[in-house]
Amino acid sequence: MDLNDLRNKIDSIDDQLLTLLNERMQVVKSVGELKRASNAIIYRPEREKAIVDRLESKNKGLLSRSAIEAIFLEIFAVSRNMELPERIAFLGPEGSFTHQAAESRFGATSEYVSLKTIKSVFESVDTERVRFGVVPVENNQQGSVIETIDLLGELDVKIVAEMPMPIHFTFASKEDRLEKITKIYSKDIAFRQCRKFIVDYFGEDIPLVEVASTSKATQLALENEGTAAICSHIAAKLYDLPVLFENIEDSQSNFTRFLIISKNFNNQKGVEDKTSILLKTSNNPGALALFLKEFEDVGINLTKLESRPAREGDSFKYWFLVDFDGHYLDDNVQKILKKHEDSIRFLGSYVKLC
Repeated sequence: MDLNDLRNKIDSIDDQLLTLLNERMQVVKSVGELKRASNAIIYRPEREKAIVDRLESKNKGLLSRSAIEAIFLEIFAVSRNMELPERIAFLGPEGSFTHQAAESRFGATSEYVSLKTIKSVFESVDTERVRFGVVPVENNQQGSVIETIDLLGELDVKIVAEMPMPIHFTFASKEDRLEKITKIYSKDIAFRQCRKFIVDYFGEDIPLVEVASTSKATQLALENEGTAAICSHIAAKLYDLPVLFENIEDSQSNFTRFLIISKNFNNQKGVEDKTSILLKTSNNPGALALFLKEFEDVGINLTKLESRPAREGDSFKYWFLVDFDGHYLDDNVQKILKKHEDSIRFLGSYVKLC
């Protein structure tokens, strides 16, 4: 077969895909009508994961799991918008890594609201101005995002899902030759995490201009001759700034965990779940240790324990964010939740991805 024959074959397959996708959307439309009639929740992360798991088990071709997931997450997003359009708030600006995380789950066609602070995202969810919010909660190199953890304790929202995302930096510029670049814009943390690339390609003396965000760096590189930006891939795409190099970070194991939050949201049980709670213990000696021992006694694996000031009066009191394996409907989890219901606030059970 020559090139034209192969292209014609691809066109024929694309025609079939389009027909099948439209058939899928007809079924989705019917599902949406049933859900609206019963006031059921549209977004079901555990169902989406189950679909991807099933497709991976049936896969006999060249597609990897990540490729299958990328394709079907966009299909899921289009489907959700057909069932019921949702508004999603994220920690901005547009082109940030949080924006990228939001699009990875809700797709390019959803309605997004870029907000300047994590608190603004939480408040928009709490007041139901938006259906979902996306915020960072921890980085495996830098640690926890304290503001997110504090706000989980202050506002009545639920965790819908977690998303681990590798943080990859892109080098983008209007210039087509590196020797024309005399200045680089980016955020301070990006410069630190891409130091080796900068030194290898530009030496020690090139001016590095710190700005408020990698999105701002992209805008400046677009506006100024002889400059470049270290930014996210989505920022370069958003501002149509040509990408010269991908994945320029020093460490390839830099991951950030993001949370999707919502108001009055409970997930159904999945194959592998995680639960988050807030705990306030008494000041009695050994109270925390005794509480944690109960998890061992019923065979529950604890995955995170973080203390934060309770901010009550002038004393030093604390509450704790606790993550553990399992769903709140599991019998062993219910045993602990019911026993300590006066000192526990349930934050959510969701598909375990971290």
